[in-house]
Amino acid sequence: MKSRIKRVFLINIFAAAFLTVIMQGCGEDNQEIGVGPIKKVELSATIDKALVDQGKTVFEAKCVSCHKFDEKLVGPPLKGVTQKRKPEWIMNMILNPEKMTKENIEAQKLMAQYLTQMTFQNVTEPEARAILEYFRSVDSK
Repeated sequence: MKSRIKRVFLINIFAAAFLTVIMQGCGEDNQEIGVGPIKKVELSATIDKALVDQGKTVFEAKCVSCHKFDEKLVGPPLKGVTQKRKPEWIMNMILNPEKMTKENIEAQKLMAQYLTQMTFQNVTEPEARAILEYFRSVDSK
């Protein structure tokens, strides 16, 4: 009887692990745009200077202790991030870093590489959008 219970237990563990892996890879929210409140970002062809200034201010207050653009600090260098990631992904990572690390494969890769969980810095959606615009301005140079 104990052998049967052990077998059922192991099958259940395997099924749960399998479903977790499958569910992590499902849906565009998880991989393409990340996990979080941002589903669609409309970007204009021109960069909004006022938004850039606001984003730079927020970035300098909340992000520079872990991020630089041209070199690794605690987190990855950010130069070119707007060419590598969708705007929604960037904003969701800023707004929802813990859940992104748990459910998004690209965020998991970053965590494995940098060995540090990005912390939520109490950034609002408008601030995250401004930070994104700041990143766009840096990447356009």
